Amino acid sequence: MFKNAKVFRLSAPFEWDQASLHERLSAQRFRPCGPLEVATIGWAPALGPTAEALAHAVNGCLLVAARRQERLLPGSVVSEAVAERVAEIEQSELREVSRRERTQLREALLTEMLPQAFTRSRLVRAYIDPQGGWAVVDASSDKVAEEVLSLLRKSLDSFPAKPLEASVPVSERLSAWVAGGQAGEGFELEDQCELRDPSDSRSVVRCRGMDLTVPEVKAHLDSGKRVVALGLTWQEHLSLVLDESLGLKRLRFADELVETAVDDAGEDELLRQEAELNIMTGQLRAVLAGIMQAFGVPPAAETGSGAGPQSGLPAGSVPEAPAGSSAAPVSPAQDPTSVS
Repeated sequence: MFKNAKVFRLSAPFEWDQASLHERLSAQRFRPCGPLEVATIGWAPALGPTAEALAHAVNGCLLVAARRQERLLPGSVVSEAVAERVAEIEQSELREVSRRERTQLREALLTEMLPQAFTRSRLVRAYIDPQGGWAVVDASSDKVAEEVLSLLRKSLDSFPAKPLEASVPVSERLSAWVAGGQAGEGFELEDQCELRDPSDSRSVVRCRGMDLTVPEVKAHLDSGKRVVALGLTWQEHLSLVLDESLGLKRLRFADELVETAVDDAGEDELLRQEAELNIMTGQLRAVLAGIMQAFGVPPAAETGSGAGPQSGLPAGSVPEAPAGSSAAPVSPAQDPTSVS
């Protein structure tokens, strides 16, 4: 089950099915960092290490998983090593080390230190819903979500998707819901919100575990603060925090839904994942439709006929993939020692 949902609107039909998507993703299959690579990113099996397919069709959607590995070499560690080496040279040779020589020392030390640096990996799952016309990434930050979309664009040559655009100011509508004590159709207010002063981003009030209709919250609204994140429940099946970018955080599906999925699957891990994904994609499809309506998000482009379930592949199966494929290394925009 996803914990977060960064949602992107598809601006063109998505024509890939499970088999063809797997084949295209295979060219950027994940591989670990080489000795002198700061980071790599690539595709991992969608259902985890017990499966092989890089794309999995479920409930009309296509699930994928991107894995990123990075070497942990903080810039401060390299800077300290450079300073020590410079001090040694200046003391032994009785001369000042030039800026150019410092740069060369830094590059040499990076080459020396990178192979010994520890690595850290992160798996980010996402799915494309051709029926709903959106892509959903299990990420709380824009940067992480964009990494996954960039990898999709590289694998597919084109993946036209952009952040949701509301036709009404999101914070104004969220504030109106709190002020009126009632959320939009299908939603119920929960017990948490975040208010911010539009003229002073440092003026923030976070409310948790309290009735949002109390006078204290109203006083903050009357003073000009606006709700930028709001806890909501969707039709008693899903609780979430909706922020001003229409991102969903702290997703929690109703216990009875999850328990039903686990009971139906028994001891089979792939069947359990399949059942959970069916519930998750179905609930998110419904709540996202409610969000689109509540905030006036334009409809998606007409979807194509290449929906995932039509591939006919069972859970965990994999079509033939090109040999020798691998993920490309990540090229950091800044000094690689900034990776932490």
